Amino acid sequence: MKMKEEITGNMKDPAALERMYRANKAHFKREFIALYPTLKGNSLADFWNERLNYESDEISWGTGREFIFVIIAALVAGIIAKLPAILALDEEFFYPRNIGFIVFPILTIYFAWKNKLSAGKLGLIAVASLAGLIFINSLPLPETDTLILSCIHLALFLWAILGFAFVGDIGNNETRRLAYLKYNGDLVVICALLGIAGLLTSGITVGLFSLIGLNIEKFYFQNIAVFGLAAIPVVGTYLTQTNPNLVGKVSPVIAKIFSPLVLVMLVIYLIAMGYSGKDPYNDREFLMIFNALLIGVMALIFFSVAETSKKGKSRWEIWVLFFLSVITIVVNCIALSAILFRIAEMGFTPNRTAVLGANLLILINLILVSSRLFWVVAKGASLNGVSRTMALYLPVYVVWTIIVTFVFPLIFGFS
Repeated sequence: MKMKEEITGNMKDPAALERMYRANKAHFKREFIALYPTLKGNSLADFWNERLNYESDEISWGTGREFIFVIIAALVAGIIAKLPAILALDEEFFYPRNIGFIVFPILTIYFAWKNKLSAGKLGLIAVASLAGLIFINSLPLPETDTLILSCIHLALFLWAILGFAFVGDIGNNETRRLAYLKYNGDLVVICALLGIAGLLTSGITVGLFSLIGLNIEKFYFQNIAVFGLAAIPVVGTYLTQTNPNLVGKVSPVIAKIFSPLVLVMLVIYLIAMGYSGKDPYNDREFLMIFNALLIGVMALIFFSVAETSKKGKSRWEIWVLFFLSVITIVVNCIALSAILFRIAEMGFTPNRTAVLGANLLILINLILVSSRLFWVVAKGASLNGVSRTMALYLPVYVVWTIIVTFVFPLIFGFS
């Protein structure tokens, strides 16, 4: 039985609700808040709403079991990162192929455990992860375009598996999919803060030891720092899940500040590009940077819309998102035309085909999102339509990721 059904069924049993809450506080809070509009007027539901929305100044460290799990998970991630040194493996072979396996499977296990996934779903996760591990490590050794594409998209494939463990099913669970996008945004913020703190600590530690004549820099960064870097996403995930409001106020501020700034930057950039003499049609590196810019702006739009679904935005903010999506469509069309131009001139290659497919998918998604945003600002439609469009489209990216990871090497003969 799903959490929402359990909450509804136990609305006359305070003790049962308390047990559910203590078993998984973050999950219970998300599901209850989503369900509360249908329970308003019920005295027990009103009490729980006030309780869950009370913002404590204290940081929650979760249960003892969770804390132990996170410590073990962080150590395992560090050991995986150190496998080349432990087993005398070729670093140039290991890291490009397996860097995604350092963290993603650990986080997947964490959410599978937290969400109490069924044996069937756990088996699906295990088979998919193992298939990726075996496939990527069985590809021919010479560095080819298909190998590089597979390595990059395998990380996205593992990210999709993590999303499945987070959401808990493959069905149209739009709320949970948007929560997954928000989790990724919050994780980026908390990991950046942890990374800065870790960098400062490392600098102070190495500096203090150098003052007493001990040069520990090489040992420190080859051993301790590696474990620290591997642990950051694990600890960041734990903090965001046990303290949903920890970066809840920071993330919307970031989206609110950077959305208009990126919009202005894109407009100026497109104008400056016309005067610079640089264009993506004849400059391959420029095209790659152009596409990286496109993906970054897309991520910002997705993150902003995910925040929008949680908290209402002003009309001005929605207009900014609409114009940002329109400008991004222009950028996408330029990139797409440049790719088609290069294909017409030099033919299909794995890289051009992968970028062509990705740009087409992004273009369709942007058109759908911008059209929904237009209906919001022009016709006063609900923002839920924008969120729903994004959530329903995510599996399309997953399918393309699977194709590039597993099918491209076969189609292009591992070239």
